[in-house]
Amino acid sequence: MQLESDRTAVVVVDMQNGFCHPDGSLYAPGSEAVIEPIAGLLERAREAGTQVIFTRDVHPPEQFDDAHYYDEFDQWGEHVLEGSWEAEIVDELTVADGDHVVEKHTYDAFYNTELEGWLNARGIDDLVICGTLANVCVLHTGGSAGLRDFRPIMLEDCIGAIEDDHREYALDHAAWLFGEVEPSGEITFA
Repeated sequence: MQLESDRTAVVVVDMQNGFCHPDGSLYAPGSEAVIEPIAGLLERAREAGTQVIFTRDVHPPEQFDDAHYYDEFDQWGEHVLEGSWEAEIVDELTVADGDHVVEKHTYDAFYNTELEGWLNARGIDDLVICGTLANVCVLHTGGSAGLRDFRPIMLEDCIGAIEDDHREYALDHAAWLFGEVEPSGEITFA
């Protein structure tokens, strides 16, 4: 699958210490395992001039104090608190000059962020999506992209999960409902 570099962005979802480093509070070995393939993908994308976007799940400590129902701290415990080591992108995935970083406060990288407008302003239509967790932030971000008429392409070997079944579910759901699923080796940028 060849993608036009000037109309494509690689979206790296939440590859942060809190999820991908063994000392992180929500560490999943499956998230750490995709660091290397994502690094290889980013190298190829940058060489071709393809835009790279990192999302960071960041929570102010008081974010859910007044929540009526939606409270991630109830679900997961406190995690990736604003300003913490956990909230930083893992060292192995360097944010380069020219990369764009989106801070989000929910599972969906489009919800209450500038991401949609930023992509539209640059004429980007195709999103190559990787990162973690498959059935949480990756799935919600990919689905939200599809609903906004972007083309979400989920990279099956670059998406981390707590359980393999979670990744399989998320990728099957994405392929059936809103996007495409490909191995990273099938993607080229021109």
